[in-house]
Amino acid sequence: MFAADQASRGLGVELLEQGEGTAVLRMTVTPGMVNGHGIAHGGYVFLLADSAFACACNSHGPVTVAAGADVTFVAPAYEGDLLVARAEERTRFGRSGLYDVSVLRGDEVIAEFRGRSRTIGSTSASTSAGTTSKESR
Repeated sequence: MFAADQASRGLGVELLEQGEGTAVLRMTVTPGMVNGHGIAHGGYVFLLADSAFACACNSHGPVTVAAGADVTFVAPAYEGDLLVARAEERTRFGRSGLYDVSVLRGDEVIAEFRGRSRTIGSTSASTSAGTTSKESR
């Protein structure tokens, strides 16, 4: 799934590790990711966390999408910062799951993210990458 994620990969996001219900990704904050306050735009921090969440919840095989997510920004990130997102599955029940992602700069927490997943039933990555069914919209 990550190999087909042009949005994340186009921003320099790298997949470092993936296991059952886990993933570790990293991204360097570029000049184009900095907002008018001189800090990383929260949307890019969210994207990094969301991408780690996607890798973790899709590690089980069936195509799984976000049903919702929340983020708490704990500290600012700055141009040049190397951010690492560590995603961990908390639980899966039926077609749903809960995942926590910590975004770190070194040992410092930048953001905490909680994602809620929903398996849409297909085992084909082409469903989420191209053709969409009513169920996946």
